[in-house]
Amino acid sequence: MTAQPEPPPETAPRASRLVSVLDDLPRVPLGHWPTPLEPLPRLRDALGGGPRLWCKREDASGLALGGNKVRKLERHLGVARARGAGAVVTFGAVQSNHCRQTAAAAVRCGLEAHLVLSPLVPRHDPVYLAGGNRLLDDLLGAHVHPVDDPDAAAERADSVVAELAARGLTAHVVPPGGSDAVGTIGWVDGGLELLGQCADAGIGPSALVVAASTGGTAAGLRLAADLGGHEELVVEAVDVAGRAETTAATIAELRRRALDHLAARAGGDDTDPGTGPVITTDAHRGPAYGAVTDDMVEAVRLLARTEGIVCDPVYSGKALAGLVDGVRRARWNENDDIVFVHTGGTPALFAYGDIDWTDGS
Repeated sequence: MTAQPEPPPETAPRASRLVSVLDDLPRVPLGHWPTPLEPLPRLRDALGGGPRLWCKREDASGLALGGNKVRKLERHLGVARARGAGAVVTFGAVQSNHCRQTAAAAVRCGLEAHLVLSPLVPRHDPVYLAGGNRLLDDLLGAHVHPVDDPDAAAERADSVVAELAARGLTAHVVPPGGSDAVGTIGWVDGGLELLGQCADAGIGPSALVVAASTGGTAAGLRLAADLGGHEELVVEAVDVAGRAETTAATIAELRRRALDHLAARAGGDDTDPGTGPVITTDAHRGPAYGAVTDDMVEAVRLLARTEGIVCDPVYSGKALAGLVDGVRRARWNENDDIVFVHTGGTPALFAYGDIDWTDGS
């Protein structure tokens, strides 16, 4: 594990207590840690200079092609094991990265995986419906429960839990994206790891740029920065699913719940160490969740052709579009270090076979 940065003296005792609680909470090791923190000099040059750019490679986290949900699932599967669960139930879109990673985590732990999948993206071509993450769901042996209406997914998940109980199996339900207090703490783990890597590299990042939908990754990064004494560090959440205002409120609430969870285990000290900024934008979402956008295509192509790093069209590609836009608009200067948190999602590329990745040359 990479060394963690020291918080300021005035917050050190409380922050130290809360961080120490992490080792006492249930966790199942599932990923390859630490994931790399890599410089992106060729991308920077292609953008005409500007801030120094870095990539936190959660696409390299292992577990069925990796992704940012592995850290959340380490915490959720820890709770599932502690409860004696025999199955894991979750729900998401047909091409859900979260569901694919949940299936892999469940089978790694010897549990049944049940996925309730709904058509959140209005695509009906065979490649989308059967390729990418859906192919991997089947390969992993997940029990897939399709629903026609996304609003019916939670109710169907409840019925799956009841069916499992009738078979004598306790089910652990993982919320969409793994985003609740338990899952957010997985990204407190990840945020502290990242800050330790930055300290080892001798950099003090000005901003972390990350995709946001259910909000747990951004919330965990924010809380980790606060506990590490980095309240000046900006978490830039690029919303890919909803409205920026709603996502910002969700991130703040998840941070609070995760802090409360840690505080309860640390003896009930409910003093908030203070929080730094979260800037949330939906400018790169497009007309709807999962929609293909020109700036996403251009950004994904640019990173692939400069650094050999591949992003997905739904999450990491849109966060990357936000990063590229910020550099081009000179939101940061050449003395800033900006970290792009690559959340994975690579299998989804193969479900979007109609995207033209050429540049016309």
